[in-house]
Amino acid sequence: MLSQVWIIRLCPYLTIYQRYTHKAIISEFGELPVEKNSVNKWQFWVDRGGTFTDIVARRPDGRLQTHKLLSENPEIYADAAVHGIKSLLGISGNAVVPAGMISAVKMGTTVATNALLERKGEKTLLLITKGLKDLLRIGYQNRPDLFDLEIKLPELLYNEAIEVEERMSAEGKIIHALDEAQAHTALKNAYDNGYRSVAIALMHGYKFTDHEARLGQLARDVGFTQISLSHEVSPLIKLVSRGDTAVVDAYLSPILRRYVEQVATALNASDGGCDSLMFMQSNGGLTDAHLFQGKDAILSGPAGGVVGMVRTAAELDFDRLIGFDMGGTSTDVCHYAGEFERSFETEVAGVRMRAPMMSIHTVAAGGGSILSYKDGRMQVGPESAGANPGPAAYRRGGPLTVTDCNVLLGKLQPSQFPSVFGPNADLPLDADVVREKFKALAAQIDGNKTVEEIAEGFLRIAVENMANAIKKISVQRGYDVTKYTMNCFGGAGGQHACLVADALGMESIFIHPFAGVLSAFGMGLADVRTIQEHQFAGDITDATAQNVVDTLAVKATAEIVAQDIDPQNIQCVATAHIRTDGAHQTLEVPFGTPADMKAGFDKVHRQRFGFVPEYATLIIDLLTCEAIGSTGETVTIPTETPVDVTPLSGQMFSGGAWVTVPLVDRAALTFGQTVTGPAILTEPTGTNILEDGWQAEAAKGGNLVLRRIVPLTRQEAIGTSVDPVMLEVFNNLFMSIAEQMGATLANTAYSVNIKERYDFSCAIFDSRGDLVANAPHVPVHLGSMSTSVRTILQQNAGKIAPGDVFMMNNPYNGGTHLPDVTVITPVFDDTGHDIIYTVASRGHHADIGGTTPGSAPPDSRHIEEEGVLIDNFLLVKQGDLQEKAARELLTSGLYPCRNIDQNMADLAAQIAANATGVSELTKITRQFGLKVVHAYMAHVQDNAEESVRGVLDVLHDCCFSYPLDSGARIKVSIIVDKSARQATIDFTGTSAQDPFNYNAPLSICHAVVLYVFRTLVGSNIPMNEGCLKPLNIIVPKGCMINPNAPAAVISGNTEVSQAICDALYGALGVIAGSQGTMNNFVYGNDTFQNYETICGGTGAGNGFNGTSAVHSHMTNTRMTDPEVLETRFPVRVDEFSIRQGSGGTGAFNGGNGIVRKLQFLQPMTATVLSSHRETQPHGAAGGGAGQAGENSIVRSNGTIELLKGNDVAHMNAGDVFVLKSPGGGGYGHLPCQETEIEE
Repeated sequence: MLSQVWIIRLCPYLTIYQRYTHKAIISEFGELPVEKNSVNKWQFWVDRGGTFTDIVARRPDGRLQTHKLLSENPEIYADAAVHGIKSLLGISGNAVVPAGMISAVKMGTTVATNALLERKGEKTLLLITKGLKDLLRIGYQNRPDLFDLEIKLPELLYNEAIEVEERMSAEGKIIHALDEAQAHTALKNAYDNGYRSVAIALMHGYKFTDHEARLGQLARDVGFTQISLSHEVSPLIKLVSRGDTAVVDAYLSPILRRYVEQVATALNASDGGCDSLMFMQSNGGLTDAHLFQGKDAILSGPAGGVVGMVRTAAELDFDRLIGFDMGGTSTDVCHYAGEFERSFETEVAGVRMRAPMMSIHTVAAGGGSILSYKDGRMQVGPESAGANPGPAAYRRGGPLTVTDCNVLLGKLQPSQFPSVFGPNADLPLDADVVREKFKALAAQIDGNKTVEEIAEGFLRIAVENMANAIKKISVQRGYDVTKYTMNCFGGAGGQHACLVADALGMESIFIHPFAGVLSAFGMGLADVRTIQEHQFAGDITDATAQNVVDTLAVKATAEIVAQDIDPQNIQCVATAHIRTDGAHQTLEVPFGTPADMKAGFDKVHRQRFGFVPEYATLIIDLLTCEAIGSTGETVTIPTETPVDVTPLSGQMFSGGAWVTVPLVDRAALTFGQTVTGPAILTEPTGTNILEDGWQAEAAKGGNLVLRRIVPLTRQEAIGTSVDPVMLEVFNNLFMSIAEQMGATLANTAYSVNIKERYDFSCAIFDSRGDLVANAPHVPVHLGSMSTSVRTILQQNAGKIAPGDVFMMNNPYNGGTHLPDVTVITPVFDDTGHDIIYTVASRGHHADIGGTTPGSAPPDSRHIEEEGVLIDNFLLVKQGDLQEKAARELLTSGLYPCRNIDQNMADLAAQIAANATGVSELTKITRQFGLKVVHAYMAHVQDNAEESVRGVLDVLHDCCFSYPLDSGARIKVSIIVDKSARQATIDFTGTSAQDPFNYNAPLSICHAVVLYVFRTLVGSNIPMNEGCLKPLNIIVPKGCMINPNAPAAVISGNTEVSQAICDALYGALGVIAGSQGTMNNFVYGNDTFQNYETICGGTGAGNGFNGTSAVHSHMTNTRMTDPEVLETRFPVRVDEFSIRQGSGGTGAFNGGNGIVRKLQFLQPMTATVLSSHRETQPHGAAGGGAGQAGENSIVRSNGTIELLKGNDVAHMNAGDVFVLKSPGGGGYGHLPCQETEIEE
């Protein structure tokens, strides 16, 4: 039996040496020893990209050729890959490929990706468990852009969803048997309506497969030609992402199948024209064309680049790599440290995928990224000029782009670039028009800057954007990027590699001779691979894991053998995806003995998060087995005589001045020869810029190795006066640090609330405690943390020491409600004397005590009834965790915490997140100097302030009175002082504080005002303290949005914050009322506690409809997947659907709310905090109101109990809690309709 851990054997890899000829469309390369089975036959390795198709051909005599052509050129050819292959074979377009000519075609293709992006897949039907028809549409209920009032969700792939009468429990018990007659009728009706493709995804179908399998057979009997069963495409827990994956497979596989057949026919494969046709999968392995599935095709092309990156760099023994693939529209980056890294859950084009893919991070920064000057900041992208019109230099009237920066600075020399531009495609790059456009832009930005300085500034911004993308795959995950080599490829990579490396502190770069077509080259270096998966969810000591691995290995091996791979050439690798009990995040370690797996887990955990979880039970969440079939490719290329070329030179802007630099033809370099920068190295597939301080060496195999030979000066003298370049650089740097903090927190947290629902926020503050930057997390947290930070700094002035960390949740000192615990870390200078910054993270703890589980009592009157109040508590003293004192605090009071271990684990994650922020702030301080960082912390706030003043320039005085279910009102007036460019937001007239818990601390009111005015700006400015500077906020003491202690406040954070928000929008008139609630639903007992916020409808605006079933305004937390929920808690999701017709009508309709029915399987206490159960979300400009929400219980005996908006109930086994959330208001009158509106 296959019962051990196998190690991947790296397949032998090609080395090549290129003989370059400038302006040649087809490049030839040296001789190669030829495989036995491919004597006198061609091989083609193809990357069919979105813009260009790259082909590497291996001729029968062993020479290599490259060919590049447009992927779409319908006037000349139907398919680029086939046309390119026939061109290389010397065969006309319509001629048949003779038998025996081609041994193999290995291809990566964007056919599936393009169909997904353009939504041009197959007409698809979805079958799903009854009650969950809208589940994939609702997804995890979060909105994609936090500050967009017009929420745009991705377009659905399936055309129709049909609910099937069936239900399995999480334990495999049949709750409702499959109604085959109903299912057959539905399938037959759909077939008669033109459906041929169906995706089938049922609750717990990943584990209990009978119902899905039977439905699949019924679909085959009806005549469906594409049937994608979720347990076959992705046998993993999480119905939302597994269902999406099944839909993607059903949507794309027919498209792929037709493309494969088209290629096979064109190559005469059936009559021997091509012996083997294989395609690259997203996981980095080749597969036979007839096994190529839609779910495995999304990253087909980029995966070839990762394989090429690893295999080529191995020739020089580089085994720790950062892949840097820069193209025209975007840049792909990846990480390698001895093993291919894969993601098993990815979102692509708005679709959640649960399938193994190469871990590739994409950033919208490429050669075609458009340059702009907006909001006082020089900005690069995300918009791209594309191939048409392309950059300004392309002579098609295009805008200025990153490519034009390099043209202006002499880094792209028109004389060394193909003359393929202009109306007759025979002119060089237009440097003159580039200079003229930069002159105009320079005059707009800063008349004192030269065009060269402007271009260098834009280039720096682009470089920092790409460097931040690399940090996401390295620094955020605990890797020291300075110890890695960058493998640079892609058409634009060589122009920026040195600059990106400098931004990251990297000191070596590898550039392969085929760097310009490395993804295509990677197809020829790839192995045949398949990955089998099994959701295990057992302890690492569970002996049955070995049997599972053996079974997976047999299946994987059989699939490879079926593709004519010799069993002797097949290796298998078994991997365990391990997590701590109760956590979600898994780490991959080699499968082995329990002791080996624990040691592997501890090692990876320490590397990633800086500590080892003690006393934690380790769970194998997932087992995978990868079979790798070596294709036996063995190719080497002898070194050839370098080309003799006349030395050339050119002018390049470097170090603030124009300098003469050598133009070096790469083909002229001899082995061991070096070139010292600044210099330009040219080749047919790209240009490589050697920056000052760098040296290039011609290594064996024609490879180039670039090394920094002059230490980089880390302290930059950039001055403290505001500069539009550095303003954008620092804005992105500060944001990146906050995002890295958030990634650490999500990865290390214990609770579902923080880890899966993302109910947390991270931010950095200046030395005064003013908000500088935050990651786009939960709005109600972000604007209110400043008060907490300032409180800690003020109350402990002169007493804080380096290594101290504080925590607090006091609503009267900057907190929101007690479950939101803020952890605050002051950052000291090198002397340890002065606090120079502060970082903070706020996380919603699942339980912080109180009278009800989950700490959300509906009838609380005193803050103590809502949990443990924490005020200015020293959590870490000079680096030592005060665990005993913390535990004593959390168990104190009348209503202590119910799960102290979970609280402590989440606090440890918050401490780790803050440590990430401290580390990154320290790095930039060393790079730029403290004065500069302090200056730009002020500048980014000033920039945000000016953006808000710009909004005030077009606002007018307005007011609104917003009614609550209790009869209370929030009143607001906005008075604009045009001359001072300021506004007063006055809440005078708002009702007195509530005797129960509908009270919002003052910090929440400030957070809401900050959020609303940030959304009004309409462009991507940082949300920081500067947004509030032009605003004078008046909130009377003792009213419900500025209550006196010790008033209860649990509903203030969730309900009153939404009401304040809708009141402000009501006054401004820009959008109708949204659901106006977070629908807090908390349930539990002494063993289980869970907390949900539930989505609803959003308000319509002038020109757009509201959005259904999505979170709005002050929250954006995620909903736990129903399979995960039912596996971890004794509940059952009977229904989660869109509440049709609940949105208000108007010229633009409001979004619909949802219906959520949760059945309890054990006795528990359930608490709901919700609004708009009596009043309706208002319409705007004559639009109709949205429907109010409803809360009720259907008892197990069938009786129905109606509940109030805020209520608590004891749930028995079999009882069903029903929550119907409100719809959003409509905007504008319907034709021929008059509606009274409240002024």
